[in-house]
Amino acid sequence: MIPREDIDKVRERVRIEEVVSDYVSLRNAGTGSMKGLCPFHDEKSPSFHVRPHVGRWHCFGCGEGGDVFSFIEKIEHIPFIEAVQFLARKVGVELRDEKGPRENRGVTRARLVDAHTAAVEFYRDQLSRNSVAIEFLTNRGFDSGVIDSFEVGYSPDSWDELLRHLRGKGFTEQELAATGLFSTGNRGMYDRFRGRIMWPIHSITGETIGFGARIIGEGQPKYLNTPETQLYQKSKVLYGLDRAKKAISSGRQVVIVEGYTDVMAAHLAGITTAVATCGTAFGTEHTKIVRRLIGDSASPSAGVQLSSGRSVGGEIIFTFDGDEAGQKAALRAYEEDQSFAAQTFIAVDKAGRDPADVRQEDGDEGVRQLIETREPLFAFAIRSVLKGARLDTAEGRVAGLRAAAPMVAGIRDQVLRGEYTRQLAGWLGMDEDTVRSYVRNAGGPRGQARQTPAQLAPRNQLRDPIERIEREALEVILQMPNYARAAGVDDLPAETFVVPVHRSIHDAIRAAGGVASYAAKEEELVSRGVPDAAAKASNWFVDSVSEQAEPEVVAAISQISVAPLPQKDPEGLWTYARGIILSLLRLGVTRQIGEIRGRLQRTNPEDSEYEALFARLMQLEQQKRAYEES
Repeated sequence: MIPREDIDKVRERVRIEEVVSDYVSLRNAGTGSMKGLCPFHDEKSPSFHVRPHVGRWHCFGCGEGGDVFSFIEKIEHIPFIEAVQFLARKVGVELRDEKGPRENRGVTRARLVDAHTAAVEFYRDQLSRNSVAIEFLTNRGFDSGVIDSFEVGYSPDSWDELLRHLRGKGFTEQELAATGLFSTGNRGMYDRFRGRIMWPIHSITGETIGFGARIIGEGQPKYLNTPETQLYQKSKVLYGLDRAKKAISSGRQVVIVEGYTDVMAAHLAGITTAVATCGTAFGTEHTKIVRRLIGDSASPSAGVQLSSGRSVGGEIIFTFDGDEAGQKAALRAYEEDQSFAAQTFIAVDKAGRDPADVRQEDGDEGVRQLIETREPLFAFAIRSVLKGARLDTAEGRVAGLRAAAPMVAGIRDQVLRGEYTRQLAGWLGMDEDTVRSYVRNAGGPRGQARQTPAQLAPRNQLRDPIERIEREALEVILQMPNYARAAGVDDLPAETFVVPVHRSIHDAIRAAGGVASYAAKEEELVSRGVPDAAAKASNWFVDSVSEQAEPEVVAAISQISVAPLPQKDPEGLWTYARGIILSLLRLGVTRQIGEIRGRLQRTNPEDSEYEALFARLMQLEQQKRAYEES
């Protein structure tokens, strides 16, 4: 129980427009009123109003409304008491508690925040004592001032050092278990993060709610984040948003990067609108956060570009690594593009470097130049699809048209769709009327048809041999990671899988550290004497893969991870697993051989390229024979 006078004191000191502005970009809407996009339902035009002088808010779209406490209750998903505590901390009011000692209370949000704050101090102190960790950061261009500003720390390579530290601070076992900072074995709790650089992850209001960690040296997984907790839901968090939100709101621009050091590098270079996702792809919840901050509404002027280059509707700029994985991330971002009225761009370094590497090699100006040379995401996504087609042949151009036309057809803006239809005709070197007709017939919302988890047929019903082999290989990897590792699945290239949903699952497996991460987990469990270590490591592995996957792919992972296998005894399983992986490898090599032979037919034998292609063909033929003899 909090005394009424204390609640009133908080209410007096809090300015509702300042609190709401941490979550919503508010604009003047006449005398004594402000408005923005409602954070509680998806809308295109602002219907969410705040009246500062009466301390109330109301949305005329969904009908929700109340005072500053009810706003925090709803947006933070916490009860009234914790909303009062949340705001009291914000305005510096010390609350009295009439209920009694802490032992009689459950785990509160405030106590979890306190535990994370104490952990930040602990990790920062540990960093100051570890020269290897400091060298790791300074070698990447971050001096002590930057490290302190971002509160970067280090988790010692110990099983329970943080645990003992927080126990000494008076945190209960129930509170510690709820933080996500610890794992639990048969001997009790132990530190989740060990031997890693630690980046505190803050809520939009600046409270520490989780951590991102990177191992120093070798080890799996390379990156590790706080699991889902009462405080931390990765799909609703953007790293650096607490320090970037004002620049995002005022500049109506957000730059999405991939890593914590990329955020640091971008801010040092003056790109103060940079944020990053936390161990997951940019998704629908992130889109909602960004739209509210940039005030992205579907007004007639939205998306109109000014002479300054800035869009009236704001700018969303994605930066991804220039490698294949980065391009796939960009194409996933394309799926969210039309949720914005703002113009959406992508900035990719030609040398394949991320912003942190660009800053190391080219300085701050290099990072700024990377952002300035952005290109529209629609154009990038369509051209990325065309890269897989051989546009020097009639068949290749038709294949390119078939792949790209549904994407253009899915563009909702009619004028923009017409413009990209003309550009597509130019990229393909085809008649514009032909392309326009094909785009019109492609139809269908949101572009290319995607295979969804609900469309996954049982393996024994698959008629396409490629799809069947890919499915069987994924079953081996997810259900028998020990056999899969012995068969060498971590060496499979990213392009091995061609069925879209299968490729997405393989991407998630790679992002989770591959089956090598399973082996490391099993070794850890065995060393701690955990019973059924192999089975528990397998469960952990599937969970880790699911955490790295897009939400719509998680159901497919669940389905594949429980599909019955045709073998049961260990010897038969090994033979089966090895045979499936070899079949997948043979399939990939056969596909490459066909592509090389096609290019040879179109290449003049006198050209220097012909000799290189022929040598590559001989190499692939040799690989194929080796697989067939295995």
